[in-house]
Amino acid sequence: MKNLIELFHKQKRIAAGIMSGTSVDGIDVVLLEITGSGLDTKLKQLGYIEHPFPEGLKELILTNSAAGSGSVDEICTLNALIPRLYASGLQCLCEKINISMDKIDLIGTHGQTIHHLPKKEDHFGYHFGSTLQIGDPAVLAKLTGVITVGDFRTGDIALGGEGAPLVPYFDYLMFRSTEKNCIILNIGGISNFTVLKKNAAKDDVFAFDTGPGNMMIDLLMNKYYNKKYDEDGKIAASGRVNEELLEYMISADNFIDKAPPKSTGREQYGIGYVESLLDKFRNISREDWITTISYFTAYSIFRNYEKFVMHEIKADELIVSGGGAKNKYLTNTIQFLFGNNTDLLTTDSSGIPSDAKEAICFAVLANETISGNSANIPRVTGASRETILGKICLP
Repeated sequence: MKNLIELFHKQKRIAAGIMSGTSVDGIDVVLLEITGSGLDTKLKQLGYIEHPFPEGLKELILTNSAAGSGSVDEICTLNALIPRLYASGLQCLCEKINISMDKIDLIGTHGQTIHHLPKKEDHFGYHFGSTLQIGDPAVLAKLTGVITVGDFRTGDIALGGEGAPLVPYFDYLMFRSTEKNCIILNIGGISNFTVLKKNAAKDDVFAFDTGPGNMMIDLLMNKYYNKKYDEDGKIAASGRVNEELLEYMISADNFIDKAPPKSTGREQYGIGYVESLLDKFRNISREDWITTISYFTAYSIFRNYEKFVMHEIKADELIVSGGGAKNKYLTNTIQFLFGNNTDLLTTDSSGIPSDAKEAICFAVLANETISGNSANIPRVTGASRETILGKICLP
């Protein structure tokens, strides 16, 4: 407890952020010097790496993320394995930048989401939603000897919220502008918006998941090309949009036009959905599959802007992060749909590397937890009130 009290009083903290997302591509590990908290937060990045998962782990995680295909013994094992991989990733980063682990004050970790059920349902007389992130932060704290904050979603879910997205609070701290209306677009496995009108206060922040990001593209790239993703969007650029498939996906989708607050995940756009499409449409070339799914992803992003954002603001800037920021077909299509009056940038232009953004976010969220600051935004998640997020685990 003495270490926790000392950490609370520090104005400058060395914090690690560790993130493995819905794409299950590996582990992002970042180390920051964080000064202050809240709107006074200042960041200095000390180092960043992408740490690979062992061969076969992605498939095991995906199997145990799909309803009806997981097993409690494998989930239990993964819950203890993942923090060991996180600790190894952090150790690799420390060695790369020549910093001792005992210099780190704090770790923020999102864990690995394996199921997200925010829709409230009745169970034994109670009405609630639920979410499950594995990769126990208590294990990570013990292995590293560093105070660790994790499991950020569950507090918001307990208060009736969606538990996601959580990045908007970070976006508000880092990207608010006095001059421009900005939309911060993260394209990970799932895509999400943070809408920041100029001079936005925290209560003005508007954010939600828009639908698929890289998830379906990556699944099809693995199936047809044995690759993890469509590098630079080259495969998508080589094919054509299949209008019949596109129209079917748009008409059958029950998420894109759903009003916020809303969040989604693999349950909606994962392997089960992709396989159902493959069963229904059998005579489409593999290039056209990638092109059409990529276009649908861009369409879903713009459709959410058109339906839920344009009545509030016209976007001057669209600032993109996540793996999708590197997919030129995707970003070019998004730019085309938004038009020339909206500038498309990446978060790198604001000093936040697009690859590292989510890992940076969870280091900052951990810093907010230790500082005693609420980091959910009820307008975004639908929670009944603001709350401090995360579980603090002592070494």
